[in-house]
Amino acid sequence: MALQGIKVLELAGLAPGPFCGMVLADFGAQVVLVEGPGAVGNRIRVMARGKRSLFVDLKLPGGVAVLRRLCAQVDVILEPFRHGVMEKFQLGPEILQKENPKLIYARLSGFGQSGRFSRVAGHDINYLALSGVLSKIGRSGENPYAPLNLLADFGGGGLICALGILMALFERTRSGKGQIIDASMVEGTAYLSSFLWKTQSKGLWERPRGENMVDGGAPFYTTYRTADGGFMAVGAVEPQFYELLIKGLGLKSDELPNQMSMTDWPEMRRKFADVFAKKTKAEWCQIFDGTDACVTPVLTFEEVTQHGHNKERGSFIIDGEQDVSPRPAPLLSNTPAVPSSKRDPFVGEHTEEILKEFGFSQEEINQLNSDKIIKCDKWKSNL
Repeated sequence: MALQGIKVLELAGLAPGPFCGMVLADFGAQVVLVEGPGAVGNRIRVMARGKRSLFVDLKLPGGVAVLRRLCAQVDVILEPFRHGVMEKFQLGPEILQKENPKLIYARLSGFGQSGRFSRVAGHDINYLALSGVLSKIGRSGENPYAPLNLLADFGGGGLICALGILMALFERTRSGKGQIIDASMVEGTAYLSSFLWKTQSKGLWERPRGENMVDGGAPFYTTYRTADGGFMAVGAVEPQFYELLIKGLGLKSDELPNQMSMTDWPEMRRKFADVFAKKTKAEWCQIFDGTDACVTPVLTFEEVTQHGHNKERGSFIIDGEQDVSPRPAPLLSNTPAVPSSKRDPFVGEHTEEILKEFGFSQEEINQLNSDKIIKCDKWKSNL
């Protein structure tokens, strides 16, 4: 796999960090998930696929010493804390990179490592708001709304951070040196929205939120309810695609207003909605499948794995616990991702195994365990 041989320490956190680590693991990196007392009983501990778990209590001086010893031998450390937390533990980049100049120190946080918000708490919706993107999302006349927690946590956060790590690894092949990655979810989300910024002066967003071409305002770029309570997604922007949409709906172009007549959009939307409501989702699929009308079913999680296109590409995988998840993307022809099919590790399941690999003696491990600095949870791992 593409990242085979790369060693990563991922300090446990919520959502964006685990996703970043999972991406690296899926493509071959050896990812050690470093977890502390707070991880025990965490009900939303997810995205540990392909990782091993090491329990270390960083609130104890001995735990800090253990992590420093590990950092001297790895390629990447991924930490998800607010500015100043790692420095408080004496685990900041100045210390760790002095001991390991090749170390890539990835700092993934909501507001970044500087600025007035760098030390305050936040969540995806806050980062989305500060990036400016949230102001563009929502129906006309309604409050802005966040599209789940995907944009800032996973797109502008975990994925952008993974990209930064890969670029730093590539640059290291030339310089031989690591570097610090300051991955701010606010800035990552804003970067994802570059298209919005570049097209502002082109008139694409001149109308209020929810009244523009691709934000739900246009009748040819939105969703419609079907007779059976399902939904169809329409994206027929180009004139030739729009003509196919009109044909599929059984309407006549010469009896409708011009496609780009914005004043007529509300009425056209109501007309299209009335037509879509007369057939089921399956019936509309029969009409539009295989055409360039840009009309597709809105698939539920239960439907998406059974859709013909997704099945033909093998777009979803099933792990050892029969849980379904998306296959890693993108596809690489020579070094594709091979995601682990094993269950997620128990907290501390691989502590002893990992420490031995990093040169700790059995006597040292026993002492660390006795001092409750580490946790070797062999009992749970044998369940």
